[in-house]
Amino acid sequence: MLAEARGRITRYTPEEVRANPDLLVVDIRSSDERERTGVISGSKHVPYSVLPWRADQTSEWRDEELAGRRLCLLCAHGESSTLAAAQLVELGVDAGDLIGGYEAW
Repeated sequence: MLAEARGRITRYTPEEVRANPDLLVVDIRSSDERERTGVISGSKHVPYSVLPWRADQTSEWRDEELAGRRLCLLCAHGESSTLAAAQLVELGVDAGDLIGGYEAW
């Protein structure tokens, strides 16, 4: 499942993310995990459980800060973010993920 999803999204290294100010890093980890391990400055927190309807700009629960942006999703290790990015791509959102997740950052 991961291999198939990774074939449909753009994957970014930490260096590529740092060098690309057009990418919006979207942290999909839980609030507890973010408090425990830290956050990336300037990232946007959107928990995985609500991500599809926050990113879908036709949803009444959309987050307009995500509209028209290239998103780089971030989880702890890079697996959940892969699946989430593939789901967003199916919705027509320009989404990829950070290889290795927060641990690689």
